[in-house]
Amino acid sequence: MIRFAFAGRCSTEDLQDPEASRNWQLTRARALIEPAGGQIVTEYFDIGHSRSLPWQRRPRANDLLRALREPNRGFDAVVIGEPQRTFYGNQFGNTFPVFVHFRIPLWVPEVGGPIDPDNEAHDLVMSVFGGMSKGERNRIKIRVRTAMSSQAKLQGRYLGGRPPYGYRIADAGPHPNPAKAAAGQCLHKLDPDPATGLVVLRIFSMYVGNRYIDGMSDEAIALRLNREGIPCPSAHDAARNPHRTKTGWQAGAVRTILLNPRYTGHEVWNKQRREERLIDVDDVTLGHRTTMTHNPRDEWIWSNEPAHTPLITKELFEAAQRARRQRARAYQQQERPTRRSTRRPYVLRGRVRCTLCGRKMQPSAIRDRVYYRCEYKEQEAALYPGLDHPRTVNLREDIVCRALDAWIARAFTPKRLPPPSPHSVRPALRQAPHRPNHPSRPRPARRSRNASGVLPATRPPWTPEPTQPSSPSGSTTHNVTRKRHRRSSTPCRPSPGRRNRPSPPTRSGRSLRDSETSHSASRPPTPTRRSPSTKPWASRSPTTTQRGPRPSGRGPQFRIAIASVRGGT
Repeated sequence: MIRFAFAGRCSTEDLQDPEASRNWQLTRARALIEPAGGQIVTEYFDIGHSRSLPWQRRPRANDLLRALREPNRGFDAVVIGEPQRTFYGNQFGNTFPVFVHFRIPLWVPEVGGPIDPDNEAHDLVMSVFGGMSKGERNRIKIRVRTAMSSQAKLQGRYLGGRPPYGYRIADAGPHPNPAKAAAGQCLHKLDPDPATGLVVLRIFSMYVGNRYIDGMSDEAIALRLNREGIPCPSAHDAARNPHRTKTGWQAGAVRTILLNPRYTGHEVWNKQRREERLIDVDDVTLGHRTTMTHNPRDEWIWSNEPAHTPLITKELFEAAQRARRQRARAYQQQERPTRRSTRRPYVLRGRVRCTLCGRKMQPSAIRDRVYYRCEYKEQEAALYPGLDHPRTVNLREDIVCRALDAWIARAFTPKRLPPPSPHSVRPALRQAPHRPNHPSRPRPARRSRNASGVLPATRPPWTPEPTQPSSPSGSTTHNVTRKRHRRSSTPCRPSPGRRNRPSPPTRSGRSLRDSETSHSASRPPTPTRRSPSTKPWASRSPTTTQRGPRPSGRGPQFRIAIASVRGGT
């Protein structure tokens, strides 16, 4: 006898009966294995899970994959009653190699027995069934969405969901489908709620205002309703809102009411859609995650005629939307004279919570200090009734940062850190070859230090000092030395290649050094030792009147001698 494990799936999206679906799939599986002496000893049947989910995300299918790894699994083969309900898209190609690896045969009625991994026809048949399963699901989605779109647009039919605040669900006659009508099912429509319908009209009136009173904001309307003790939408209909808080009105609830066009009497559908997004873009076998996404307004489907009793006029609704756009535009164009050009960095933004109410504390700057504040206004008091909370709780950022730095210093001391592992270094860094210096590119010489170990002083900035030596002819000679200041503070040192370079000749054929030698007698004696930044041509005679080419060196250096004769030129 061959022991088999049965694998199947039933989805509740199509209003299927799980017991009936399990029975007919199990019947097909037994008809396949009983002639071969097989018997089903265990079952792995998923209920209420979409076929688009991979096997790893289905509870019972995942248990089957885990059981394949156990030596004492309790079965010798696996049988499937309906491959289109078990495999979707390319799931067979991602799952069947696991069965092959553990040598567990997989029996399918469409093949007539176990699937042969070396048979191309079997692989092609199973791939076709996976594609057919995906196509069937897509066709069902298209048919359902198209039918609901036409029903909302042409008939104005209420298509289910929670009724908006201000309405309640009422019967609209028997169901047009004879089978459903025979079962007692009826159509539904929205009927005004006498307890909350007037509140909706009042919210729109307070928001729009009139010629004498300006409109109120969402926060102000919520505060007014909380003061008057009017129950919020989740508190009024607690049975349909078990996941929402029922403590008081919020600005978000007021905004949702003001943006809902169904209060005008028209049925509006397709405001949201289900969108499937990949869980991991690097591993598409994990499948998708279904999320609700808001559609743009141009994709909303409105009924051609009013479908239920309106609570407000269409003009009032359009006035509210127009007022919201104008306020948003005014807020965006509002100039803030105290606004800084750069945003202040808040190092603990979003990481500090109030221990009383549990909310995040908001950062703000007060007198050049950063504080994290928790404001407890009347609107927040409605959410936490009976909570003893101060009006404002302030916490200085520098106090928290000092304590946090001290904790980090204690937590990450060298004694607590693990020893470095040789595997933590990248192989490219460990195996990097040594690159010797090129002979044509010697290393730059380091700055020498004196005997006391101190670097030599940098060259001071240049200031022009005019000199007025007396001449036998009675003329006055002004000598001005101009130099371009160096931006770097490193001392200038003549390069080795320029120390013994001959001085450029002047117009008379003599070098600058010869000219300096000829006037050395008229200069006072200077010390022999020169600073490292002294240039060979920096000691020219102040009475030199010969103008030759500019000597080569670092930066433009030249002298100008102007002789003026008293009483004439």
